[in-house]
Amino acid sequence: MGGFRAADEVHQFLGGIFEEALADESIGPKLASTGMSLRMDYTDPDTTVRVDFATKEILVGEAAAIDSDASLSMTADTANQYWQGKVSLPLAMARGKVKIGGSASQLLKLAPVAKDLYPRYVKMLADNGRSDLIVS
Repeated sequence: MGGFRAADEVHQFLGGIFEEALADESIGPKLASTGMSLRMDYTDPDTTVRVDFATKEILVGEAAAIDSDASLSMTADTANQYWQGKVSLPLAMARGKVKIGGSASQLLKLAPVAKDLYPRYVKMLADNGRSDLIVS
């Protein structure tokens, strides 16, 4: 399995899955109704993606490094595996692979919605010639 080559790829895929989610007729309103903002700090490569579900705004890079209701910190590889349904968030937290800041209860509201996005994320990788990122 390959890895993300640059922060731009993290933005394209790990930010892009939220663009798809917010645009979806059934998922978008569920996310908006949480009224929350989520910041994800990634390493390898280092970058940040922030999603404001209420306003449907996605920020990346330095612009995203602002306070949010909740935050997640992990490697970009862990996030890539998560969006393919290969990482259990509670287990990853227990093992220290994922660190949470802010409201854990807010994050738990998002978990059921994420499952619906796993196949879309894999398709996004495949459609963009990044099958090396797909976990078998």
